[in-house]
Amino acid sequence: PVLFLSMAVAWAFLWDGVLSRVEGLLLLSGMFLLVAWIGAQGRNPDPGYSDPPPGAFDHDDIPDSLPTAKAIVLFSVGLILLLAGSRVLVWGAVGIARDLGVSELVVGLTLVALGTSLPELAASVAAARRGEQDIAVGNVVGSNMFNLLGVLALPGIIAPGEVDRAIIVRDFPIMVGVTLLLLLMAVNERNRIGRKRGIALILVFVVYFVTLFWNPSLPRLPG
Repeated sequence: PVLFLSMAVAWAFLWDGVLSRVEGLLLLSGMFLLVAWIGAQGRNPDPGYSDPPPGAFDHDDIPDSLPTAKAIVLFSVGLILLLAGSRVLVWGAVGIARDLGVSELVVGLTLVALGTSLPELAASVAAARRGEQDIAVGNVVGSNMFNLLGVLALPGIIAPGEVDRAIIVRDFPIMVGVTLLLLLMAVNERNRIGRKRGIALILVFVVYFVTLFWNPSLPRLPG
C-alpha cells in the first residue's frame, strides 16, 4: 500500500507535465517521513514476524573487523566511482539515443534504467539464492519507493521544469499495472513468487523494452 501511495503522489504531481521545486520538496519530505515510519516499524515489528536465524545475513566477502579509516576510504572510493560511472552511463545513453534515432526518454526508460538497476538485481538474486525472499522483494519495493520520493524529488528541486507527458499517460500506468500484477501474483502464491511467474514478469519487461524501441510513439495528454 505504501508503494501505491508513493506512485499516486508522484503521478499527481507530474500530471500537469511540470515538476516544480515545491513538489520536489514535498516528495523529499515524503521520503524522510517514509524513513521515519520504516524505522518505527522496525522498532515495533509485527508479532507474527520471526527474526532470521543467526548468520542469515553473514557475507563471506565482508571482513569481520574493518578499521574505521579503511572503511571511510573504501566508502569514498566507491562513491567517487559510482558518481563517475553514472556520468559515463548518461553520456553513453545519449550517444546511443542519437545513433539509434530514438528519444532520450526511451533510452532512459530502458538502457539507463537497466544499468542503474543492476546493483539491485545483484542484491536481490544473492538474497534469493540464500533463501532470503523478504530481502529480495523488499529491495525492489523499497528501491521503487525511494526512487519515486527521493530520486524524483532532486530534479524538481535542482532544476524544476517540464516532464515528457508520455511518462504520465503511458509509462506510469504501465508501472502501476506491473506492480499490481506483482502483488496479485504474490497473494495467489501465498506471499511467494514462483519461478514461472518470475519468468512471466521478465517477459513483460522484454515486451515493454522491445515495444519502446520498435514503436516509441508518445501519446499526448488530453487538452
